Amino acid sequence: MSIMTKKDLRQLMLYQVYVRNHTEEGTFKALEKDLNRIKELGTDVLYLIPIHEIGQKQKKGELGCPYSIKDFRSINPEYGTLEDFISLIKSTHKSGMKIMIDVVYNHTSHDSVLIEQHPEYFYKNEQGKFSNRVGDWWDITDLDYTKDKGLWEELISTLEYWTKLGVDGFRWDVASLLPLGFLEMAHERLVEINPDIIFLSESVHGGFVSFLRNQGFDCLSESEIYQVFDMSYDYDLHPYFEGYLKGENTFKRFLEELKRQDEVYPDNYIKMRNLENHDFGRFAPMVDNNLDKIYNWTALAFFSKGSTMIYAGQEFLDKNKPSLFDKDLVNWDGIDISPFIAKVANLVKQDIFSHGNHFIRTTDKDVYVGSYQYKGEEIVGIFNVGLEEGTFHIDIEDGTYENLLDKTTFTVKKGMMDLINNPIIFRR
Repeated sequence: MSIMTKKDLRQLMLYQVYVRNHTEEGTFKALEKDLNRIKELGTDVLYLIPIHEIGQKQKKGELGCPYSIKDFRSINPEYGTLEDFISLIKSTHKSGMKIMIDVVYNHTSHDSVLIEQHPEYFYKNEQGKFSNRVGDWWDITDLDYTKDKGLWEELISTLEYWTKLGVDGFRWDVASLLPLGFLEMAHERLVEINPDIIFLSESVHGGFVSFLRNQGFDCLSESEIYQVFDMSYDYDLHPYFEGYLKGENTFKRFLEELKRQDEVYPDNYIKMRNLENHDFGRFAPMVDNNLDKIYNWTALAFFSKGSTMIYAGQEFLDKNKPSLFDKDLVNWDGIDISPFIAKVANLVKQDIFSHGNHFIRTTDKDVYVGSYQYKGEEIVGIFNVGLEEGTFHIDIEDGTYENLLDKTTFTVKKGMMDLINNPIIFRR
């Protein structure tokens, strides 16, 4: 992991936006009007999925996929002009947030500027045709980092361009598929411009790493990713999260995998926790829209060691997974849990959550019990994700405690407490 990574980044809340579907207008100017509300949620980083011009050749859907990019230095004209984007950067900074953009350096569209100007930068299959290593990504063609170091310079100089405009960080699409040497060079160059630049890795599932390696392709493990990146997606844990929700593994197994992260990653590792994103759909339907489960899992995401991301619309329990390829607006008319998100997001912006010793207890019940200890203080979280009933043994002193989330109290007597459906965070 980058030795420069500060544990304070664990306090960050990211807010993911797809500009096309965020507003009826689908523009930077329209998004700019929503910045104050986004900030009030507890957001520290506004993260935009790709903002560049979309390729039209072999495109998906009516409008094409934002991850099939024609020109890495362009602005998608749907969203406005470069001046509009610069205005959004300035307004985001003025509101007290940073701005992060997606970079998609594994591939381009079939009609990209790079493929026209530098065909030697691209991967070709055994038939000598432009292709990609993952068969179902038929709207894109892969870059090949082994052929010409001119590709490295082109892409890094593009990152420098956006950084000098004021972009504070980059979310790297399928970062595991990129060469470690290239990533290290890019990081070294960008910290010279902005020492606080943030690198977020969309590192892939472990099974996908094995699959690609068995196909003869290089693919970085999560441990390798942390040599460069400040934080990474939680995709090593995600199969066990989804598995629990689908009844395929126990909650105890999920917790064991969560605890394992502390054992295998660097001391300053940062996981970006998220219940939903543009790839995996909306969380509320995964728990049958049960509000108690939604509140418990949301609190657990924030309480877990690492940063946290909210996907626009999650705060209104939007049930629709917006299409990447067409106009498909966020539903802002659902149940508003914004006050709860803001409460827990701001609660975990304390040093104890970023620098404290973290402990997780596993039990035979679908209840999370964890704590942070720092400078003589301890904060405990209890999240009844399985909505278990009855009494529960907990290793704390008898007494009455205040839930910091809603100011209610609960009692521990003879080491036992009554289980409730509300998430609990309290000082011990």
